[in-house]
Amino acid sequence: MVSSWGRFGWMKSLAAVAAFAVLIVGASHGIAQTTGVYANRAVGGVMIDPSGFIQKAPSGSLAEIRQLWQSYHKELTGKLAQPVESRAISLRGLESQLAAAIQAGQPVPDEVACLGGLTRIEYVLVYPDKNDIVLVGPAEPWKLHATGYPVGIKSGKPVILLDDLIVAMRSAFGPQRSVISCSIDPTAEGIRKARSFARSRQGGVDPARFSAALEQLLGNQVVTVTGVPENTHFARVLVAADFRMKQISIGLEPAPIAGLPSFPTLVSSSGRVPENTMPRWWLAPDYEPLLRDETGLTWKFQKASVKTMVEADLRGATGEREKIVEAAPVYRKWAELMTARYEELSKADPVFGQVRNCMDLATVAALIASEGLLEKADLALPTILGNDGVKPAELAPPKYVPAKSVFGRVGRNWIFVTGGVEINAWELASRQSVSAELATWRQQLPTPSTETWWYDAK
Repeated sequence: MVSSWGRFGWMKSLAAVAAFAVLIVGASHGIAQTTGVYANRAVGGVMIDPSGFIQKAPSGSLAEIRQLWQSYHKELTGKLAQPVESRAISLRGLESQLAAAIQAGQPVPDEVACLGGLTRIEYVLVYPDKNDIVLVGPAEPWKLHATGYPVGIKSGKPVILLDDLIVAMRSAFGPQRSVISCSIDPTAEGIRKARSFARSRQGGVDPARFSAALEQLLGNQVVTVTGVPENTHFARVLVAADFRMKQISIGLEPAPIAGLPSFPTLVSSSGRVPENTMPRWWLAPDYEPLLRDETGLTWKFQKASVKTMVEADLRGATGEREKIVEAAPVYRKWAELMTARYEELSKADPVFGQVRNCMDLATVAALIASEGLLEKADLALPTILGNDGVKPAELAPPKYVPAKSVFGRVGRNWIFVTGGVEINAWELASRQSVSAELATWRQQLPTPSTETWWYDAK
């Protein structure tokens, strides 16, 4: 069996690499001053050239990230240095912090860029009398994970980044309501050429030479991002998660946890791969309906996890997709294993936790926009929402990835792995249930103050 996938790794500008969060705010409307310096530096095993082509990077990338982290990260003190069950982040306070940094021409503080150490968002609270909207969730101090992401020192979960919040909010308040997604896909021409070659090969062909020939015929696969700008950290997280899922599913790299075998391993036990079909695995939110109080001022996230979806493509002679069919049991089995192990995987490989954070942020932003929460709070966020406000880090957008193949000995079929990440935040925000208990819970919380942008709710 031959399986092909897109090779992708991610890298950040200095503004994002420094703790993967610190926004270098310039005097001119918050422009990241040094974005261009590091936009094409190697990080995480690959580098991206100005045309968006992804290639293997020289060694030493993670060491470079650690050096940058040490240069920018400051040890936390006081309550920020302690894990807490519920920390509240004031959007009005964040707006004030960003506006002040722009006015002073100073960097956004590390703790602001990392949103006070939030690792999840569990509640959205609207305070009309305070002209504020507050995000509440667990928080903890953070450290740099071995893979180069800031994670909580206690849970190991990646922290939520201000950069991603800004991108999610601007996407939700944009001119169109779009589904946020990414995919890495082979071209129809590449499929046609590789399929023709595979059918014409004779027995006894050396597997390594055969795989190399397939890679050349397949050519570059195409990266597609929708719903958010492709040059943002938010988009890079989605593509990185898609890439890592492909690596793990194919078995080019083993899963960093037990209990998640590669797809070829499952195929070996099944004995047969369906003819002419290609599995499509993608990550999607697995959320229960949001709870809200009767006034629509208190919102709670219930179950908010990630599931792996699967279907199969049936391709015609030209390589174009003819139709989508139900996935074979072996395909579904791998999706079920990926879903069951997702929480554990998110700690071992934080990019999977980061994609879940992005799902939370997209849902929060869609909720605020669709329910008119800014109007309810009489809250303006020109620095967060305006194009003349603080600018997220601008990264070289990934465009193409070279094909990579591995050769197995099960049957005579070869497959392509396609898929991606899909977040329909508008659908998630529209699914709601009323809970009378939320009003009682809200009364037990402290209210936001004009003196601080964060406070501990419990």
